[in-house]
Amino acid sequence: MAGETLRARLVTAHHIYVHVPFCARRCTYCDFSIAVRRRVPVDAYLDALAREVSRIDLADPPKTIYLGGGTPSRLGGAGIARLLGLLGKRGGGGRGAGAEEVTLEANPEDVAPAAARAWLAAGVNRLSLGAQSFEPRVLAWMHRTHDADAIAAAVAHARSAGFTNLSLDLIFALPDSLERDWDADLSRSLALQPDHISLYGLTVEPGTALARQLARGEARGAPEERYEEEYLRAHEVLSAAGFRFYEVSNAARPDHEARHNAAYWRGVPYHGLGPSAHSYDGASRWWNEPAFARWARLLADGQSPVAGREWLDEPQRALERAYLGLRTVDGIEVARGEGRGAGQAVDAVTADRWVRAGWAEWKRDPPPSPLAPRPSSRCLALTPRGWLRLDELVAAI
Repeated sequence: MAGETLRARLVTAHHIYVHVPFCARRCTYCDFSIAVRRRVPVDAYLDALAREVSRIDLADPPKTIYLGGGTPSRLGGAGIARLLGLLGKRGGGGRGAGAEEVTLEANPEDVAPAAARAWLAAGVNRLSLGAQSFEPRVLAWMHRTHDADAIAAAVAHARSAGFTNLSLDLIFALPDSLERDWDADLSRSLALQPDHISLYGLTVEPGTALARQLARGEARGAPEERYEEEYLRAHEVLSAAGFRFYEVSNAARPDHEARHNAAYWRGVPYHGLGPSAHSYDGASRWWNEPAFARWARLLADGQSPVAGREWLDEPQRALERAYLGLRTVDGIEVARGEGRGAGQAVDAVTADRWVRAGWAEWKRDPPPSPLAPRPSSRCLALTPRGWLRLDELVAAI
């Protein structure tokens, strides 16, 4: 908890998330922990991060690193190189801290040729661009700081620098008043030939500019029918273009799935650094102070930046495994016959009901073992229509 004396400790997580909170402005829909700064305090942030990193020793070089935010690309080329160098020193890694996959979230306007080359040289090998839309009025409503031309330029700069793993973010189910052309945005995204596309349905979070607009009657949220229509349309269009939805919100060309995010869905341990970052060790979850200034001050005073922790009992862990597994194309195991298997949250009766409704499908049997030639369970995965009801289905169990 905050207030504890800093102590170096061994971290065995092979997946590291670093939260960089800085943004030029807050987007209409955003409720993330960010710090809006015209000028980014790169040195102050990295000095504080170095103090947090100094309290851990990585058991091995991490397999994946994800630099998220906020807008981590606002640290620039030299800032990202220094950040990865901090992790490399603690984990014994070299370029890119020795990680197999290093993802950097970037706003299109930050992807200048020199910055892209510097990121690649530092070890970043996967770039995630926050495109969101290609329509000027939509980007203006979102309070985005780029235009459509900047998205194409960013992709060109990244490819020219040598990036071979490039992802685009898109938001769907926008207010009716924007008259957004979803098919046009999908088409323009595919024209840039990304390797990965992430889709996010617009949600209304308390305290956001969007929530205030809706409360004042200045905007109306998309009806559920259009949310479903646009989500299923994206599945149709992207699948026809050679993408595979390997998770509810993510589609990739072969061999371009996000390894870091896949680790979350498998429920493996991960370690978070930076303000508001979360960590998980298999039995508990803890999180840092969300405000940049307080997070940095605690570290400067030799105190832990951790703000809280929760311990998960076995039923909670089983429910989380079900939720995370059902997010993915691989699904979950369900015991044959009546009742649930050990550590399973879904029984065969419930699973069959989902299959009959068209929300799920039986995919395959797990491989038999020498002691049990006939598998005792089957694998269940949600269909696209089931993914639309994921929260509802999990809540029901």
